[in-house]
Amino acid sequence: MNYKQKVKLLNKYAYSYYVLDNPQVTDEDYDKLYRDVEKYEEQNPTLKLSSSPTNRVGDKIQEGFKKAKHIKQMWSMEDVFDKEELTIWIDRVQKSFEDIEFICEPKFDGASLNILYKDGLLIRAITRGDGKEGEDVTSNIKTMNSIPLTIDYKEQIEIRGEVVIKKDDFQAINNQRLDNDEQPFTNPRNAAAGSLRQLDPKVTAKRRLFFYPWGVGENTLDMKNLSQKMEFIYSLGFLAPHFSKKSNSIDDLQTIYEDVIKTRDEIPVMMDGMVIKIDDIKKQNSLGFTQKYPRWMVAYKFPALEKSTKILAITPQVGRTGVVTPVAEVEPVNIEGAVVERATLHNYDEIKRKDIRIGDSVIIIRSGDVIPKITKVLTTHRDDTEIEIPRPIICPKCQSELLDEGLLIKCQNLKCPARVLNSIKHFASKKCLNIDGLGLKTVEQLYKNSLIENILDIFKLEEDSLLNLDGFKEQKVKNLLESIKNAKGCECNKFLNSLGIEHIGEVASAKICDKLGLDFDKALKEELLLIDGIGEEMAESFLEFFRVNKELVDELKEIINPLKPISKEIKDTIFTNKTVVITGTLSRPRDEVKSLLEDSGAKVTNTVSKKTDFLLYGENAGSKFEKAKKLEIRLISEEEFYREV
Repeated sequence: MNYKQKVKLLNKYAYSYYVLDNPQVTDEDYDKLYRDVEKYEEQNPTLKLSSSPTNRVGDKIQEGFKKAKHIKQMWSMEDVFDKEELTIWIDRVQKSFEDIEFICEPKFDGASLNILYKDGLLIRAITRGDGKEGEDVTSNIKTMNSIPLTIDYKEQIEIRGEVVIKKDDFQAINNQRLDNDEQPFTNPRNAAAGSLRQLDPKVTAKRRLFFYPWGVGENTLDMKNLSQKMEFIYSLGFLAPHFSKKSNSIDDLQTIYEDVIKTRDEIPVMMDGMVIKIDDIKKQNSLGFTQKYPRWMVAYKFPALEKSTKILAITPQVGRTGVVTPVAEVEPVNIEGAVVERATLHNYDEIKRKDIRIGDSVIIIRSGDVIPKITKVLTTHRDDTEIEIPRPIICPKCQSELLDEGLLIKCQNLKCPARVLNSIKHFASKKCLNIDGLGLKTVEQLYKNSLIENILDIFKLEEDSLLNLDGFKEQKVKNLLESIKNAKGCECNKFLNSLGIEHIGEVASAKICDKLGLDFDKALKEELLLIDGIGEEMAESFLEFFRVNKELVDELKEIINPLKPISKEIKDTIFTNKTVVITGTLSRPRDEVKSLLEDSGAKVTNTVSKKTDFLLYGENAGSKFEKAKKLEIRLISEEEFYREV
């Protein structure tokens, strides 16, 4: 590839990255190509193209925002990638000054912003843009709590920094975007930049952005060192960086850099390097600027976290709840010293939406995650040998039929090795069979020692085998076996709820048992759909469960012998056939109050809506009470309630 082709390709990548927020290559690949172009231009300055990306400082301005000029220009930063390059930079600055003190701070992976204050008031906030003018995003940044609307300083000052998003919030936003069938952001930098440039400030406000100052533009602060100026800025109410260290030697700088790499996963904000600046402002001014960079600062970039690789296979993985998640097996690639061979995908809907295929070249990112993630498919690399990925219909662990609901694919087999521990934990929980002493840790211990392999084995436990386990004393064993014995003869609805059928919880179990009795497992779809509150999805899940687990449930029925539900006579009250929501602290247990309402033929829900007929409230009633008042829903105190029932 010649120089002109490289320039054209870089411009294409830059447009996709900055304007479309849709990166086509990893940062590492882009940087490598950029430096090739930079090197050629240094050797052949007369052949430099006016369209070269090295003439730019930042990204293009998007339509939809007004342009605004910076009082003082905003600069980009020179990058170095190893100790050798850092040494060259230090040797260069030390030609002018031998005794130099450096300050080291995080290089946050976000969007640069310049904020202007006059007379203590926030006047304007501008993105970096081309360095001389950017986009006026004042309305958006006013939604950010980390940016003061007023400061205790009356002189005109430009405060510059990075708009970032925390890693956890970034993941939450991407999960939400996936739920909404939207393209997830490739990395936190894109999420911050995209959020900052929303035309609707309300969208920006929801994104939980943070602003970390790293410098000043126009200012009249009379201080010798930049670190002193920044301490003053932080004192005005701005966030300070997660670290700021001083050094005056190359070895010390390298040590700080290596320590930061080791601990960077502990910092909640994504960093892509460490910024090294000369602290003395006079020395900064003496060194000045190139056409693009300040000569007195440099970004010491971290090893790339993004790499391109190839998908070799997709393996379905069954989690502890039975949910099947696709895991990509990829060509081994070294990311930050770790050889990565697997990457997670959210679900099979994501595979379809991204059109991921076996044989695809992809971008993979690792950010302290146990399993890295695939962020992008490089469809331009396809050669028609790629294979589409089918949705699984059989569980890879137990070969049972899978429940496929689109976004969710789940194994409901109670004997499946992947989900047996969670199945037993739910089965024994308080609202199900209430087997005291059979919590998750105990279940894990019993499973590890091959005393239980599925729910049926609970009822085969014997005193002698339990006494051989660590921590199992005679009284503990006696109590556990007694609790297991007492689980027999439970109510029908508790037994049904204990099976852990997807979408069939406590309320649905009670309704199904009331209508169908102990023959619930013989139900037809038409019968289920006639039950109040049972929809198509619930019915399909219910039927699929019994296709897979019929024999096991029959055995459990024989052992437990659940009781046939007793027909309740509905007491006629003002709550009969009405929808009621309970809120606040009551004098009696909430389950007891709920039972009284249900005995009166009421439907008890958790959410206040226009369909709610009554709100039953106790002490310290909160947002539900206020919402009910606004909707003019009848409010019933606890005292009034007991008079009515």
